[in-house]
Amino acid sequence: MSVGSGLHTTGPQLEAPGDTGVTPDRQVLLLAELVGFMTKDTPSVQHVLDLMTPHLREIAGLTAATVFELDSETGLMAGTAQFGEPGRRDQVVAGKVFRTAAGGPPVINGQQMAIRLRIGGQTVGVLLLTGETLDQLRPETISTIALHFATTLQGLFAEKARQFVAHTSATIQELFEKGMKAGNVEEAAELLTHSCATAFRAEHAGLHLIDGDGRIRYVYSVGCPEERQQQLMVNLVGKSAIESPIWRSTVESGEPVLVNNAASVKVRPGGITETLGLSSFIAMPLMSGFGPVGLVICGDSSGLREWSGRDRILAQQLAAEGALVMDSARMRQANQMHVEELTRQAYHDSLTSLPNRKHLLDRGEQAVEIAMSTGTRLALLLLDLNGFKQVNDTIGHHAGDILLQLVGDRLDKLIRKPDLVARLGGDEFSVLVTGNPDAEVAVKVGERICARLKEPFEIDGQTVQIGASIGVALFPKHATEFSNLMKDADAAMYEAKRSGGGVRLTT
Repeated sequence: MSVGSGLHTTGPQLEAPGDTGVTPDRQVLLLAELVGFMTKDTPSVQHVLDLMTPHLREIAGLTAATVFELDSETGLMAGTAQFGEPGRRDQVVAGKVFRTAAGGPPVINGQQMAIRLRIGGQTVGVLLLTGETLDQLRPETISTIALHFATTLQGLFAEKARQFVAHTSATIQELFEKGMKAGNVEEAAELLTHSCATAFRAEHAGLHLIDGDGRIRYVYSVGCPEERQQQLMVNLVGKSAIESPIWRSTVESGEPVLVNNAASVKVRPGGITETLGLSSFIAMPLMSGFGPVGLVICGDSSGLREWSGRDRILAQQLAAEGALVMDSARMRQANQMHVEELTRQAYHDSLTSLPNRKHLLDRGEQAVEIAMSTGTRLALLLLDLNGFKQVNDTIGHHAGDILLQLVGDRLDKLIRKPDLVARLGGDEFSVLVTGNPDAEVAVKVGERICARLKEPFEIDGQTVQIGASIGVALFPKHATEFSNLMKDADAAMYEAKRSGGGVRLTT
């Protein structure tokens, strides 16, 4: 739209010398044009300044103007719209308006005028005008201009706040939803690193986790080449976290650290900030109920960045949520490990760590079903140690336990995967042979086992020699159910034992 096009004013008009017509009052025209513009559009601050500039140049000889937005949380001012070349002391001059009463007149400093921008009893910014005849501006013109700028700043502030809340809520919700599914602490940490990079729209992000001794045990990064990730791991893993000045600062305060210029602070050589080449960064401590567990750092390497009060709030929320997500993942990981350990104990022999009888039965039933559907064969070998009782009686039960462990280790190394070695109890073991073995193959497996177990064992400085009696049964030749296969193999094993050992195939 063309600002002010087709606009007429009924305000005061001035008679031009030598003219029979009249010239509109420029200040009235400015205010009327502002009203028309503001009621039709949702302008930016720069739009409002661009609309005013031609009028103010005519009225007050305007040469420059800057609108400063005030951050109510930090008290800092930042230029948000500008006309002309800014002066070196513009911000200083603009700040002088805060030394006067809130409802007081503008501050005049030579050819500059600083106008406080207030709405609803709150200061939202400062308008700084530079011109040759600023005294030509009437008080009502100044106050109306100030109100329009304040209204615009307030609207933009409200929109920024809305966007911030929406962005923060979406980021936190996504982190929570994904984080609650993380199976371990490392997975949760990686999700958190990505969330921080997204939340701050940062170019890079990095994270490290510590162990119980305060040493870095895990490192992860976002937005950098793989070789830089590898370099971070080389630089940090195994090192003490306390060596980092940023770590010490965040852990001592328990609060995020926001750094606009990384060159102004001490950082760890080879750490996340230096390795990622960050110019500006935010560091967030991850605190659990047991103390610090890690640190997230995100920022930009392409240039400096001014972090806001909203960024600090978001960092605090992410740090708190991140710690909860990681604690939750840690509990799930511990529970999973506990379940796995219980499962392992239920299906494995406590002495030899080999699969136990229950494991063999379950695996055997599955193997029979597969063999039956594919038309292939299975072989089951049951073996009993010859001479085991003499070891217990002469050297002791402790030596007997060690012997069982050594036998289990030899069997496990001798048998190929996915064949299964199990301890059934006492000095009885079993081997389930898959892969469609025939009788000859199954017997040869038994013979290899006998030969290997006849080799001497060294126990507590003593040489021990034993043998084995092995019974072999085949599916489907000897039985079509696994329980019957075990009975046949067991009967053949006792036949071998009565014969002095060796391998006996079920007849």
